[in-house]
Amino acid sequence: STQSTGELSGINYELYDNVKVEPTDTSFKECIAFARNLHADAFLAIGGGSVIDTAKAANLYTAYPEADFLDFVNAPIGKGLPVTRELRPLLAIPTTAGTGSETTGVSVFDYEPLKAKTGIANRAIRPTLGLVDPDNIVTMPNRVTAYSGFDVLCHAIESYTALPYTERGPAPENPKLRPAYQGSNPLSDVWSRHACHITAKYFKRAVKDPEDYEARQNMHLASAMAGVGFGNAGVHLCHGLSYSISGLNSQYRAPDYPQEHKLIPHGLSVCITSPAVFAATADSNPERHAEIAEILGGKPVRKEDAGKALPDVLREYLYDLGVPDGIGALGFKDEDVPALVQGALPQKRVLCIAPITTDAEPLAEIYANSIKNY
Repeated sequence: STQSTGELSGINYELYDNVKVEPTDTSFKECIAFARNLHADAFLAIGGGSVIDTAKAANLYTAYPEADFLDFVNAPIGKGLPVTRELRPLLAIPTTAGTGSETTGVSVFDYEPLKAKTGIANRAIRPTLGLVDPDNIVTMPNRVTAYSGFDVLCHAIESYTALPYTERGPAPENPKLRPAYQGSNPLSDVWSRHACHITAKYFKRAVKDPEDYEARQNMHLASAMAGVGFGNAGVHLCHGLSYSISGLNSQYRAPDYPQEHKLIPHGLSVCITSPAVFAATADSNPERHAEIAEILGGKPVRKEDAGKALPDVLREYLYDLGVPDGIGALGFKDEDVPALVQGALPQKRVLCIAPITTDAEPLAEIYANSIKNY
């Protein structure tokens, strides 16, 4: 184990093992307080996105011992201040195939006062090094494999269909305030498209056969590739709408996850609106939506059919891999749509690169169309 290796190497270390699955501002603050007292030379994060994102926050706030927690949290919830100090080295070793957090400058958490997800987005918190080893994911339970895999898929599709970088604006006055998410661009496109190809070939195999090492290995690779893609281009509506779904959860507890508290896993909250999202965005770039439908579905798709074809193939993936039937199956009803919209509207960091208008009306329509998927 890494712990025994550290002991044999004579490395002086302190272990923090109180990370919360789907972190909150409270759990972040607890880890930050722990880290600030250590004066560590470096950080090592071994786990899924929750662990790596928590380590990013601890590293950042250790470099700013005087900072208030909201100083670096994304606006409008926080101040979104630029990071100007050098952080400690951070080595990230992912044990799930989904978040791609080892490749990105993003750290996401539930902000409990607003019951909504937000985060910190700055290139400075990107890990110094990521070690992607498929041996670390062979024990992922079935639902973790499925939902983390859907996170990979949505990272890739959202970044590929995001507003082009040439249309993102306005440019910030200070280059240090340049957002982490730039919109779809030629470099990110390569990674995102290839992640879709890998996912189309191996995702279902990885979920259905836990002994299929080749499939799990390639999904781990797809996770990192999609991370490079969306870490620069960004994600948009599936993620932007997911934050209030997870934040307003009143009852759902996901199988294969800790049962001591209600939890909608991140990948589930992201993928469950995907058919409605890409039905809504298809007209913004029919060629790209048709291309992704072809990759995932394995048959030709005309661009004029993209608005039906991509949602249909996504529904097939959701159904085949056992995803609950829409947000209604998670406990939400039509009357919850306005609250879900209000929770989504502050997610400017991701909504600003959506390829369609993101005021309340289109968001409400997507939520309403996601009550039931099948």
